[in-house]
Amino acid sequence: MPVDFSGTWNLVKNENFEGYMLALGIDFTTRKVAKLLKPQKVIKQDGDSFIISTTSTFRSYFVQFKIGEAFEEDNKGLDGRKCKSVVTWDSDKLVCVQTGEKKGRGWTHWIEGDELYLELRCENQVSRQVFKRA
Repeated sequence: MPVDFSGTWNLVKNENFEGYMLALGIDFTTRKVAKLLKPQKVIKQDGDSFIISTTSTFRSYFVQFKIGEAFEEDNKGLDGRKCKSVVTWDSDKLVCVQTGEKKGRGWTHWIEGDELYLELRCENQVSRQVFKRA
């Protein structure tokens, strides 16, 4: 049985987020504001179906998917691009591969203790975020 990601998570650590945003082509002003934010992530999991909402005072992002099913992802709350995404299980990790304008784009979520980890990838940049359960 896979791990249950359900819960409310608050950002406590954010490494190389600017490098990741640069790889996405996000403008200078948005990058500066985004680096200061402490978003909250709410994950609702029902088996292999997920709803993930990430909210902050600046922007919000919402994604809904089912494991193994490709979907079109609209990243209007992030970089404004659309891409094809598919999320799969890799042991107890959620791994998303995004296909579109940017190479090597995707993310991985996993839990260690009361912390939720998010690794964001784009081109040659990797950002790691750590969230604590609220």
